Amino acid sequence: MQSMAVAVSLQNVYKLYNNVPVVNNLSLTIEAGEIFGLLGPNGAGKSTTTRMLTTLTKPSQGQIQVANYDVVRQSLQVKQRIGVVLQQTSVDGDLSIWENMELHGRLHHIPEPHRQRQIERWLDYVELLERRNDLVKTLSGGMKRRLQITRALLHQPDILFLDEPTVGLDPQTRRRIWEIILDLNRQGMTILLTTHYMEEVEYLCDRIGIIDAGRLIELGTLQQLRQKHGEGLLMKQTEDRWEYQFFSTLAQANAYLDQQPSKTGMMVRPANLEDIFVELTGRNLD
Repeated sequence: MQSMAVAVSLQNVYKLYNNVPVVNNLSLTIEAGEIFGLLGPNGAGKSTTTRMLTTLTKPSQGQIQVANYDVVRQSLQVKQRIGVVLQQTSVDGDLSIWENMELHGRLHHIPEPHRQRQIERWLDYVELLERRNDLVKTLSGGMKRRLQITRALLHQPDILFLDEPTVGLDPQTRRRIWEIILDLNRQGMTILLTTHYMEEVEYLCDRIGIIDAGRLIELGTLQQLRQKHGEGLLMKQTEDRWEYQFFSTLAQANAYLDQQPSKTGMMVRPANLEDIFVELTGRNLD
């Protein structure tokens, strides 16, 4: 038996579509209680990985365990222990907020009167209680996302999967969702999120995995990644583009800059996650 300390484990996982690996020999463990960020360019396999972890699609090969259950053989037990918020708004626009929650609670066989109390508690938590009778189609994008999150929490899952939770939201709303995610994590929830917003990962994640073309190409804390690739960055403008050069410390980057006879078009700054991402994948996220 694995210890409960591991929340999610993938071992040599492949997912093939028409014999092409979209996820290619992916191995990864996520510890209970951490916020793990899965990053990658579009088409890197992030959403496919999330779909396998949440039992929506089966791996072609390899083993996946979530909350110590096998996602293929024990998918029902997995479903009972996870909350899922996918990119597509999966709430029903013609129902009210309360009706959406009520439907979800019944699907999860949450008994009365516990169900009512849980719905009230979670709607209050995401500040939607006073809008309980509003039809979902009248809500803003941020409110819809908060409803999706709160619905995913109703059956008290151990692990929450968020697939690009703040895509298309304004910065203020995004920040509110970040605060909800951090607070849930403080209460002990394990969270896996996919995103392509670097500042989201820097703000939220304990550890980061970067995938490209279905392969895990980097894994670690932000600090480990910066130590490995370099904490200082020299940017040099050539005719029409910037060239980036990493230095192990900011001081070394500055010392190098000081030695240059001409400093025109050069600047030094701390390296961030985006710099490392571009260095690894050869492209910007957008």
